[in-house]
Order: sequence, then structure tokens, then C-alpha cells
Amino acid sequence: MANEDQVKDIIHRWQRTPEDDLKPEDYQQFRDVGSACLTQGDAARLLSFLQEEENQGIVRSMGCVLVSPLLNEVIRKEKSLAHCQAAITHLSRTCRPNELLRSFLQLIEDIDPGAISETILALVPHLQTVLLQLGDRKASCLGSALSRLQEQLSRLPVPYSRQQEEADEHGLCRCCAALAELTRPFVEEVKGRNGNHAPTAEDEELKAELLMFCMRSLREPLLEAELNRDTTSPLWLFATQIMVTLPAIREPPAELLLFSPLKKGTEKESRERSESRACLAYLLFVQLVGIDSFPAVFSPLFILQCNMDYINQLLSSKKESHLLKGLALYAKSLERVKDNSLPVSLLELRSFHRVPENLRQVLTDCPMQHLRESGLQVFQLFIDKLDAEAKHKFFRCMLKTSHHAGVEGYIVKNIKNQVECSMKSGAAGKGFLGDQLLSLLGLVFSLPRGAQTDLLNTMDRVMESLNLLRYLLLRDKELRSTTGAWEQLSGVKDQYVKTLRVCIGISRGYYSAELKAVRQDRKLKAKEAREAARSTGLSKRMIVKHEQVSNMSPEVQHQVLQSALVTLDLMESLIFRIEEITEEKRTIPN
Repeated sequence: MANEDQVKDIIHRWQRTPEDDLKPEDYQQFRDVGSACLTQGDAARLLSFLQEEENQGIVRSMGCVLVSPLLNEVIRKEKSLAHCQAAITHLSRTCRPNELLRSFLQLIEDIDPGAISETILALVPHLQTVLLQLGDRKASCLGSALSRLQEQLSRLPVPYSRQQEEADEHGLCRCCAALAELTRPFVEEVKGRNGNHAPTAEDEELKAELLMFCMRSLREPLLEAELNRDTTSPLWLFATQIMVTLPAIREPPAELLLFSPLKKGTEKESRERSESRACLAYLLFVQLVGIDSFPAVFSPLFILQCNMDYINQLLSSKKESHLLKGLALYAKSLERVKDNSLPVSLLELRSFHRVPENLRQVLTDCPMQHLRESGLQVFQLFIDKLDAEAKHKFFRCMLKTSHHAGVEGYIVKNIKNQVECSMKSGAAGKGFLGDQLLSLLGLVFSLPRGAQTDLLNTMDRVMESLNLLRYLLLRDKELRSTTGAWEQLSGVKDQYVKTLRVCIGISRGYYSAELKAVRQDRKLKAKEAREAARSTGLSKRMIVKHEQVSNMSPEVQHQVLQSALVTLDLMESLIFRIEEITEEKRTIPN
């Protein structure tokens, strides 16, 4: 490094040299001199040099090369922090905005992964100063800066709980607040021009860049965050700022959600746009942010139809935050619809087919119990909103396609409830009292694999089917008057009960043999005997909740097998009661 006299000579040469004659080595030398001052802890001297009037030409020409070393000092929070901040502030007001912007954008691109939030927080105030000095290129430059900043922010983990937000360990919440502050003057600029004159191309471009910022923010981080109404939550405040910004730039949420078709693009781009709008719909209809300005002319059914695509997007995800928002949005959209009002024609729409299918997967495959419980409540709410014809079609579809005994059992239980409601209201001919009921019962009273059906896995469906059959027989007289072909039920019932008895016999023999083998194992308490029992056991293995009985401990095996036999006893007792009712109906005149 040159000594002090040499540095003075170099500075004098720079002061005499026209800007156009400065060479790349001059820029590098200027950076080296400034970096040396910072390394030696002499930031105050560097600041003084930058502020001297006679040096303003040098600073204007080459000062942007000092932004990076100065910013590094600020991030490290050295003792000279205040001097470095002041130096960056002076550079941002003195250097050419275009050159400074390139330096800032390069800094954002090259961010140290371990100092993302620190770099953004230190850089954003000065970036705003530079952007406000730009002329016609302001909108595009703002867009470039925001997209790069948000890309870096996406690398930070999103705090999910209130405690994580308060700790803000990775600085995401503070960065979101900084970005909101960065965009504030530009939002005010667009807002101030609303209605004052015809928008220029620059106005429209600025508005478009701010809209893209808002939509990216909705997708990330807001879609990943908990977002419960809490005025002290940084992410909640950021969400409300986004919701206030949209109407301010003449992009009201209602228009974005209901009347702006998704643009064509790659599958990833389409998914991201859909996720952004899904979060927007959640904030509007669930958290009611901005609902006061939402037009009241739209019917609940229209809003439900518009929201179904967003609900489908959320429920097709595997992320807890997405599923929670999807279930909440689905529930709120349904709550505004009258019971028994959704027509069967809606089930032909793709979204009304996909959403229940995704909801079924939540019920059957999601490992989180609170999501399954919420999903079941929404599932029932959807059923309640369908009219009788739509319920009939939906139940048929679920019985044919769900392939899950728990879901099928729940549907059978709903069929019983609908028959009961129809009898009380006298609504014949709507699918649950007329001849159409028999076609539905044909699906209910069947076993997926006949006599070879695993009754333990299909217990939910079988028990609900037997309960329904018992109910129908008890109400035989009333149902005969509404169903012309009611005698067909007798044949369906006889075949079902006959097959079920055979199935119970086979299952009882199998489980009894297994239970006997397990008891022998427990008595012998010898590993060799257990291995022999497994190797010589029946080749067919029973599956219980995705775990093979043969892989369980002897104690658990014993409990499961005993439970299976008790289940078979319950089934037999219901069959016996059904046959008793049938015999009573034969002996007692109508």
C-alpha cells in the first residue's frame, strides 16, 4: 500500500484528471485506499475526505466503489459504525444514481448467506435514496431491486409461531418492515396521481412493479406464516400493509380475485400466481382485512365458486400453513351459503371435483390430527350445503372412489341422516326416499372383496352399513309408501348379510388361530418358538393401520387380535338384531 505522501499525490492527480480520462486501475486504487482506511479503523478520516468540497468530483465519479467495503463494516457492526453509515449516506446523495444502483444490485446478488438480513437492513434505506433520484427508469429499477431483495429473503426460514416472530432470529420480520418502508414513497406517488390525470406509461409501469411486489409478498413469506389477527405481530402488520397497498395502487382485492384471469405461463409461474391469490383470499374472507371495501353485490355462491380454485391450490399442498389456510377459506366460503342450496350442476365443475378429493386426502393421509379434525368439520359443512340431488351424486362418487373405510363409513352415516331428514320433511323423490335410494343402497350394502374382505380394515363402513340396514328395517312401513321397488331391498339385504356371515366366519377362524399361536408364544417365551410360529403361520398377513401384525410385539398382537374378535362379535350381534327385526316384520301384519 502506498504511504501517506504517495496517497496525497494520487489524490491530487485524481482531482486534476477529467472523469472521462479515469482508468479502471484508478477505480481499483481508490477502492484500495478507502478499504485500507477502514481496515486501520480510520473511518472518520475516510468520511472527512468524502465530505470535503474539493473531493466531490472524485466522489461523484468513483465513490460507488466504496459502497461494498463500507457496507461490510456496517454489517460487522464495528466501532466506526456511525462514520460508515454517514459515509454511505453521503455517497448515496453524491454519486451518480445509475452507478450506485448497479453497485447495490451487485451487492444484493452477492449477499453472504450468513448475513442476508443484516445486509438488507443496512442497504435498504440508502437504496431508497438512490431510487428516488432516478427519472424515467425509476419503475424498472425499483422492480429489479425488489425482485432481487425478495429472492434473497426467500432463503430465510419463516417464523411460524408468535414466539418465533418475537425472537426474529433470522431477521425476516425486520426485513419485511424495511421493504414496506422502501416501497412507501412509490406507493404514495401512485396514489397521489390517481384521478388527477390520465396515467402515463411510467405510472402504469410503477404500478405494475408494486403489484408484483405485493403478490410475491403474499406468496412468500405471508402464505407460510401463521397470520392470526394480532396488532403486535410483525408479519400480520406486513400483511395488512400489503392489503392497504393494493387498493392504493388501484388494484383492489375484489378485482384481483374475481375478475383477473390467471395469465398463461410455466407450471411454476401459474402455481405461484395462484398461491399469491389464495393468500389474498384468505386475508380478505377469513381474516376480513379490507372486507369493508369489498362490494356487497356478489352472492355467497359466486364467491364460493371463485374461491374454489384457490382452496384447491392450498389443499393440494403438503405444508401445514397452506392446509390450515385452505381449510379456513373453504369453511368461511361455505358458511355464507344457505344449507341444501348447492345444485348438482356444480359437481360437474373441475374445482368442485378436485377440492373434495384433496380434502379426502387430508382426512385419510395427513399425519397431523388437528388438520384431520378440521378437515372433517369442513367435509360435513360441504355436505350440508349440497341440495338433495347433489348429495345423492356426491355420496355415490365417494362410495365408488374414496377406497377408505373411514370415509365410506362417514358417508353411510350421512345417508342414514338424510333418509331420516327426508322422512320428517316428506321430501320424497329427491334421492333419499324414492327409488333412487335403492341404487345408493346397492353401493352401501356390498363388500369390496366379497367373502375375502378384511373386516378389521373395513370395520367403519361395515358397522355403519349394518346400522343403516337396521334403521331401514325399523322404518319399513313408512319407506314402502315412498319407494315402488322396496321389495328389492330384501334381496339386497339377504345377499349382503349372507356374504357378511361367510366373511365373519373366515375372519374369526383366521384371527382365532393367530390368537392361539400368540398365546402359545407367550407361554413358551422362547425366541425360537416365536420365529417358528411366524414362519409356519398363514401366508396371508393382516394389515392394521399400515403395520403388519406379524411385526408387532406379542403383547400388542394379543390386544389387536382380541379387539378383532370383539369387532366380529359386534357385527354378529347387529346381524342377529337385523334378522330379528326381519322375522318380526313377517309375523306381524302391516
